Amino acid sequence: MKRFSVIVVIGVTLSLLAFGCKKKEEQPVPNVGQTPSMSSPMGGPQGGMAPKAEKQVVVPAEVKGKWSKVILVVQDKVTKKSSEYTIKLGSQFEIPGSGLKVAVGEFLPEFIMSESKITSASNEPKNPAVSVEVFESNKSVFKGWLYSKYPTVHPFEHSKYSLNLKDGIKG
Repeated sequence: MKRFSVIVVIGVTLSLLAFGCKKKEEQPVPNVGQTPSMSSPMGGPQGGMAPKAEKQVVVPAEVKGKWSKVILVVQDKVTKKSSEYTIKLGSQFEIPGSGLKVAVGEFLPEFIMSESKITSASNEPKNPAVSVEVFESNKSVFKGWLYSKYPTVHPFEHSKYSLNLKDGIKG
């Protein structure tokens, strides 16, 4: 009987340990306004997860047409040299000598995101973000948002270059 009790106690203990030792869940991105995150910077699934539905980008009337350009900072990671480029929204720009082309999309001065949409909470630059797509040899290598106050949130990753949003320009 004593042996049976020990086996039951061991079985229950192992069950509780197995139940309590689930895989650690990924921590969410810090709350900034809402949550400045995207699925994958490449626009596809991450880690084998099913692809997420594309969120609708809504530029509020109070923001639309108020911002005309952004300042992007490109750093050559090898030489540590940085250059700033002022780029018109809705245009493409080739980074000199890099083989990279950047397509600049919408600018949101106070980026927020919900289940179904990405928008701006106001026209004040409280959490500036710009949507970009980066091409190398005419192949898309990054599609996502760059955040001026949170440059490490889903950054553009490249072996030689970094790309960051410095600011939006009204106009």
